[in-house]
Amino acid sequence: MQPVFKPHSVHQQDLFPLNLNDLIPENHSARLIDSVVEQLEISEIISQFKGGGRSSYHPKMLLKILFYGYLNNTYSSRKLARAVKENIYFMWLSGGLQPDFRTINDFRGKKLKGNIEKLFSQVVLMMVDLELISLERQFIDGTKIEANAHKYSFVWKKAVEKHKDRLQGKIDAVLADIGQAIESDIMHTDNQTDTKVDSKKLEEKIHEINQSEKKQKLSKQQNKSLQKLEKEQLVKLKEYEKHLEILGDRNSYSKTDTDATFMRMKEDHMGNGQLKAGYNIQISTENQIITHYSTHQTSTDFTTLKTHLEGFKSNYGKQSAKVIADAGYGSEENYQLLEDKEIDFFVPYNMYRIEETRKHKNNLFHAQNLFHNNEQDFLVCPMGQQMPRIFTKKSKTTTGFEQYHSVYEALNCAGCPLRGQCFKAKGNRRIEINHNLQRLKFKARENLESELGREIYSKRCIEPEPVFGNIKQNKGFKRFTLTKTAKVNTEFGLIAIAHNFSKWIAKIRLGNFNLIFDLVEALEKFIEDHFSPNLHFSRNTL
Repeated sequence: MQPVFKPHSVHQQDLFPLNLNDLIPENHSARLIDSVVEQLEISEIISQFKGGGRSSYHPKMLLKILFYGYLNNTYSSRKLARAVKENIYFMWLSGGLQPDFRTINDFRGKKLKGNIEKLFSQVVLMMVDLELISLERQFIDGTKIEANAHKYSFVWKKAVEKHKDRLQGKIDAVLADIGQAIESDIMHTDNQTDTKVDSKKLEEKIHEINQSEKKQKLSKQQNKSLQKLEKEQLVKLKEYEKHLEILGDRNSYSKTDTDATFMRMKEDHMGNGQLKAGYNIQISTENQIITHYSTHQTSTDFTTLKTHLEGFKSNYGKQSAKVIADAGYGSEENYQLLEDKEIDFFVPYNMYRIEETRKHKNNLFHAQNLFHNNEQDFLVCPMGQQMPRIFTKKSKTTTGFEQYHSVYEALNCAGCPLRGQCFKAKGNRRIEINHNLQRLKFKARENLESELGREIYSKRCIEPEPVFGNIKQNKGFKRFTLTKTAKVNTEFGLIAIAHNFSKWIAKIRLGNFNLIFDLVEALEKFIEDHFSPNLHFSRNTL
């Protein structure tokens, strides 16, 4: 028999045009994105479009393209522009329109800047209405993601300060030499305690020298030094000042993305622990759904908590009842912040695990194990000698938080038989204790060791960490494509929305499976009631 093939002519015209809507399954993720975006309030984005002239692409259409693209690991604006011409799901979401990559990139980088947080929170609130999350718990963690910057275009604060001081010394020497030659007090400054000049004052002094009638007294070498001061050293001083202005409180930045800070990351391209320019991304999760995110330029996590919690409250108008995080957030400042906000915190500190060991508890010489008399405020050493408080020391953290340490000193350690085991310094033993920190640590320990605390903290490792794993490994997002903090924040907002959509879709599919299982159970009961009891229908056969 001759084989029969189905006709497949691509040149045959159809009487009725193809309807893309018929090709999109009812349970497809594109339909979920379409329905969600249609419910978003985007008046602030629309207000950025100017009237008149050529018509613009509707922001909701562009949002659908971006959301679906990031959901399917397509982050390049060029690939998104190609997809609206080749992929039926993108074509359906765009309504047949074909925006080019410049339009998509301009909308993502400019129009969404400052607005992505509101879109993200609207999607989260929809999931709250569906009871997928409650916003009552925040599992907080952070990760470092590489910036779109050159790996070796770094500027270090210490190096800039060192070179600036060295240059300042040369400038001061030249000005002093010239000032002595023309008998002018050109080193005079408004602040007599600070003889250093900035670039603005240096320009004024150079102009003063050039306009002075006594300039003719300068020697050939001094004129050469003056010319070098104006053409080279002044330019270099301006460069150093610009570096320090960009750095601010940071220790480093990248020349190709000045907002990025060099951080040590797990994904090391050289495999030798080198630093890379990046951003510290903080997220809050619940049921592995991102409920809030924030972008930071500092590499340490404990300095980001205050800003992160303020952003959460700004988005939702309330704080979570409970905050769960790892020991990287366990500091006096953060504990005090959480206590002031009346938030139940389940956050260990660095020494928490060590303090639980028998070795630490049996160490009689450890400062935390010494008896403290609260009424008279003195410690008792292992030999029974009192250690009165001699003064209180005040200090500040890098964030400006004030800490108070009570300093205790033993009356006489000379001849003590336990001195070698107690301490090895000269003189009498001194101990510094931060009583407020000790109180907060005790509260943190109580929370963690409670039945609720053990149950909640055991879930921390399956909350934010798998989310980062999904974003970096499954979605392949290990480096930003945009630069500057505002645009980076926008891009991660799109990633977070795409992640939440994937969880939403998984919940929908799980709900459908549960309906099938319920139907199977109903069938089992019906068969047992009306047919032979030996006839059993199992869901495993599915």
